[in-house]
Amino acid sequence: MTNANESGGHKRGQHDELPTDEQDPILSWLHRVMRSAAYVLAIAMVFVILVGVLSVIHTVYLNLIQPPYFLIPDIIKTFGAFLAVLIAYEIFSNIRLYIRSDVFPMKLVVATAIMAIARKIIILDMAEYSALDLIGMGLIAVGLGITYWLISLADRDTDAKDLPPVAASALLPGSKANEKKD
Repeated sequence: MTNANESGGHKRGQHDELPTDEQDPILSWLHRVMRSAAYVLAIAMVFVILVGVLSVIHTVYLNLIQPPYFLIPDIIKTFGAFLAVLIAYEIFSNIRLYIRSDVFPMKLVVATAIMAIARKIIILDMAEYSALDLIGMGLIAVGLGITYWLISLADRDTDAKDLPPVAASALLPGSKANEKKD
């Protein structure tokens, strides 16, 4: 997924978007500014999540105390509010992972996008959209699913390269390699 430069002091398989050990003083200062911006975004996202949770609780409470009691008349919008908070949490996870590893978490970003389009589809009011809009949303969902699958394949291939090679005969049932394990 990422290229590494072993001579640059990075471990094999890792990539720093904003390295903290930058030699150029201007780039080093800019990287510190960008890391600080990421922290500010993380703090702001926690605030958004907390406000979202309070909003969902308030909405559910108001629906439960009004007639008809203990029923939520517009359950789809309530689901949408729940999913919006979960999407905000996923965005916070993206920011947190970026701060921790200095690597842009591509798979998590795509998963967040899938969750966002799924939320849109779940709360969709069919009267508001044309058939072409619905086809577009479907194509976005399929495209994101394929992207996620391709990233997963790339991750699996990267993980497989870190393992020692296995002889094909060891994979066959009844092979001597399997008998030694049993």
